[in-house]
Amino acid sequence: MPHTLVVKVTAGADAPERCSQAFTVAATALANGADVSLWLTGESAWFALPDRAGEFELPHAAPLPDLLASLLVGGRVTLCTQCAARRDIGPDDVLPGIRIAGAATFVEEILSDDVQALVY
Repeated sequence: MPHTLVVKVTAGADAPERCSQAFTVAATALANGADVSLWLTGESAWFALPDRAGEFELPHAAPLPDLLASLLVGGRVTLCTQCAARRDIGPDDVLPGIRIAGAATFVEEILSDDVQALVY
C-alpha cells in the first residue's frame, strides 16, 4: 500500500513561493507513487476555479496548471468549505474533480494510519 501524503496549501498569489512549493511537493510525491491529497485553503482556494491557476506566475517554477492537472488525474484535490464560502465559490464553480469538504474530512484524512501531513 503506498504512503499517503496530505498537503494543505494556505498560500496563493499572496505568497507565491510557498504556494508553488506545496503544489510541487504534492505533484512530486504523486509521481513517486504516493497517495496524495491536496487541500486548497485560504488564498489557494482561488485555484479551484477554471483558469485561475493559469494566472499564477513564479520564475523558475513548474507551471501551476500542470501541477494541478497531474494532481486532479492521480490524486485528490479538495477545496475547504469555509474558504469556498468566504469567496462565494460553490460546487458548480470549481474545476471537475475538485470536491468541497470541511475540517472533519481533513482531520479524518490526517489521523489515518501511515499518513504524513504537510501545511504550506
